[in-house]
Amino acid sequence: QVQLVESGGGLVQAGGSLRLSCAVSGTIFSILNMGWYSQAPGKQRELVASITSGGRTNYADSVKGRFTISGDNAKNTVYLQMNSLKPEDTAVYYCNAKTAVYPYWGQGTQVTVSS
Repeated sequence: QVQLVESGGGLVQAGGSLRLSCAVSGTIFSILNMGWYSQAPGKQRELVASITSGGRTNYADSVKGRFTISGDNAKNTVYLQMNSLKPEDTAVYYCNAKTAVYPYWGQGTQVTVSS
């Protein structure tokens, strides 16, 4: 089993920055890929960024050049650095860990960007 705990969300003005953290514990060796997803009210959850165990990253077009996903193996933590935030980035952000058997989700952290 894998446990994920997100932190770092909050309220920020447009143009500001936030860094989300996802602390990972459990059977970490089984994780193939880590990602951050966002879910705005009334919308489906969608991929924001992902990183493989080999360090390959992938970003949604809407965040390319503004967001950066990274991992710290020593701290078992995945980060999402969010710069130049826009009101449309407002959502609950979820950390996700994919294994060969099952995807795991964190509880989510709210990000609100005011105009």
